[in-house]
Amino acid sequence: MTTTARGVALRALARIDEGAYANLALPSLLERSRLPTNDRNFATELTYGTTRMRRACDFLIDPYVLRPLDPDVRAALRMGAYQLAFLQTPPHAAVSATVEEVPRRARGLVNAILRRIADALPPRWPDSATRLSYPDWIVQRLASDLGEGDAIEALETMNESPSVTTRDDGYVQDLASQWVADAVDVAPGDRVADVCAAPGGKATRLASTAGLVASGDVLRSRVGLVVENADRLGSATLAAFVADGRRPPLRSGAFDRVLLDAPCSGLGVLRRRADARWRVQASDVEDLVALQLELLEAAIGLVRPGGMLVYSVCTLTAAETVEIDRMLERLHPELHALPLPGEQWRPAGRGGRLLPQTAGTDGMYVLRLQAP
Repeated sequence: MTTTARGVALRALARIDEGAYANLALPSLLERSRLPTNDRNFATELTYGTTRMRRACDFLIDPYVLRPLDPDVRAALRMGAYQLAFLQTPPHAAVSATVEEVPRRARGLVNAILRRIADALPPRWPDSATRLSYPDWIVQRLASDLGEGDAIEALETMNESPSVTTRDDGYVQDLASQWVADAVDVAPGDRVADVCAAPGGKATRLASTAGLVASGDVLRSRVGLVVENADRLGSATLAAFVADGRRPPLRSGAFDRVLLDAPCSGLGVLRRRADARWRVQASDVEDLVALQLELLEAAIGLVRPGGMLVYSVCTLTAAETVEIDRMLERLHPELHALPLPGEQWRPAGRGGRLLPQTAGTDGMYVLRLQAP
């Protein structure tokens, strides 16, 4: 059977439904497919787009389903519905090409349902969460934390395919992450600690200026990514270590700059992580806040007098951003907040928030604190 973009996407979607991560499932399939570049790009769009819009696609499919569907049939219907409703692929092309990729036993069913969907477009969505294809709790939480207008615009932006930005040294990194590294404001010769550094994008950017960047992460496999990227980019001033950021094996008060790019709910990077919206749970936020506070207490101890701590997260929840800032202000009144460079940062507490729609980047929050 000839390998096609839709066939590769359908196999990737089946793996994702079984629990695989989208960014791991698809590349291996593309590598083996030997598809030309245009077809690889189309397979990527189908895989990530269908994964993002899964809830909306199911809303289109389910009125015509009378019995439980096999997973491979459900995946094919979602992929077909995505083409019809979101890529505006002509029905004759979307339906026939999708039907060709499913087992013969299901072709009649898939053909009939997709044609019914095509005839019923455009849909009447019941609510914003279904239209935008997010879990209810994400829409409700961001609407509460950001205001409904900003939240809806952010969620719409994160349904678009992410742009690709390549640094001067060849490393592919979103502009938002580059701006976070720039906010660390490293001077030549500075000693920098990056305590949650993997995969090393920010650490290698810092290492282009710093005298030393001590870059750690809790998992040896993730530190391996830091080392791999540092070696590839020739980051001679980067020294990697494996450790829990709550107990870093570093000398207290020894660093001019400390970056804590903390583990978070990731609600600012959902366009880049297509399946993340279906993995993260509302209950995770509370656990992450507790971890962030522990990491911050350890990071504060590493900053020399007059040095700076930079706290960053790639999420938009108030609990992990402005509420963290309020707790730090109460617990550490000796730390002085510093302004952020760049008009892209919208004031949020004493720090700055970057919404995805502001500059077409990932969503971020940054807080800069100077030690006395």
